[in-house]
Amino acid sequence: MTMADDPVPTSRRLRSRCSCGRHGSQTEHDSVAVGDYAGVVETSLLRAAIPHDGERRNFLKAVGLSTALAALSQIFPVATATEVLAQGTGPLEKKDLKVGFIPITCATPIIMGDPMGFYKKQGLNVEVVKTAGWAIIRDKTLNKEYDAAHMLAPMPLAITMGLGSNPVPFVVPAIENINGQGITLAMKHKDNRDPKKWKGMKFAIPFDYSNHNYLLRYYLAEHGIDPDTDVQLRVVPPPEMVANLRADNIDGFLAPDNICQRAIYDGVGFMHLLSKEIWDGHPCCSFAASREFATTSPNSYAALLRAIIDATAYASKAENRKAIAEAIAPANYLNAPPIVVEQVLTGTYADGLGAVKKDPKRVDFDPFPWHSFAIWTMTQMKRWGQIKGDVDYKAIAEQVYLATDAQKLMKQQGLTPPEATTKTFVVMGKTFDPAKPEDYVKSFAIKRG
Repeated sequence: MTMADDPVPTSRRLRSRCSCGRHGSQTEHDSVAVGDYAGVVETSLLRAAIPHDGERRNFLKAVGLSTALAALSQIFPVATATEVLAQGTGPLEKKDLKVGFIPITCATPIIMGDPMGFYKKQGLNVEVVKTAGWAIIRDKTLNKEYDAAHMLAPMPLAITMGLGSNPVPFVVPAIENINGQGITLAMKHKDNRDPKKWKGMKFAIPFDYSNHNYLLRYYLAEHGIDPDTDVQLRVVPPPEMVANLRADNIDGFLAPDNICQRAIYDGVGFMHLLSKEIWDGHPCCSFAASREFATTSPNSYAALLRAIIDATAYASKAENRKAIAEAIAPANYLNAPPIVVEQVLTGTYADGLGAVKKDPKRVDFDPFPWHSFAIWTMTQMKRWGQIKGDVDYKAIAEQVYLATDAQKLMKQQGLTPPEATTKTFVVMGKTFDPAKPEDYVKSFAIKRG
């Protein structure tokens, strides 16, 4: 598997900074902003007036922030703009939006927003664009061909830190799904279920910066298998995984559940285990956008996010899952037999070994972007050498995973968000404490560096 070719110390890529670059952390930024959104408006104005970062910092150092903003306020109604942004309900800057997605059930809220009317309810005309792979999703979003996108939950962290691409600030205002993955093996391995005996096998993952990668590595390492030396990990786009399994190019994969279930439906694989058996409640995919889109089109961004959160809440109810499966199965979306999608979303599924299993929480939908999710992901990035040096886990998590914003918007939508933004959880019997990420990294016997 190809990791980042030139891992750069995170301390150099992204120090303990906020989204506007003026404060020591995102928490400090939020606490000193005028209201909740004034800092965003001020930042946009300052960046527009003085685009070059170095020149802007020198200017602010020379005249002071208050003087600079006072001058800008003479030519632009800062207070009015702040009020509109805070509400997120002003006139839509853009009604026609493009949102990219990969055809997997993890994207259910994003996909169903089109055929089930969640975008139209918010006054948006959203084209959801089926995309072949994660690198394409990343590049098209960075190039502004997509306004926002379905992304693997680690991707916005990687993009913000400049891993695999130039550093560009991205945000995760909502998680798409929790659980919803599985390890599927080729039928020839139905009697080879002990991971300790998997040396020499070849596994597919969808992307380097994915929790599929980190969970598979975690699972293998806990069984004494070094994922970099004892097995081969290959990046394969999810739509191509079943064909590669059928062609005997790989022995298995950790992939989204509809890919697993399609392999079972086609008779070429079986479910070894669900990803929730590694970590119950883990995040998989996210709804993500550049910070630039969020700040320059705040009302369109807010409307899009409201639609996503509404769709996620609808998808979280078991009684809606069959209708959703029917809506997202067609060729322009998942291009899958409806029964395959239904087995994933309802949790009543064939395991490929002759049994029918039931687990209504095989996949679930919860939009809250816990900071602890981001921190755990970064511990695995560091564990496997994708990032080196000091990592300000808390600051980066707060900058990218917008838990505080999600709390406010979920309340506006009549939902009940968590009061905290971090929590502990258990991965394969081991408790993760987000307050002690470095201790967690050091605790592993198998790691890089």
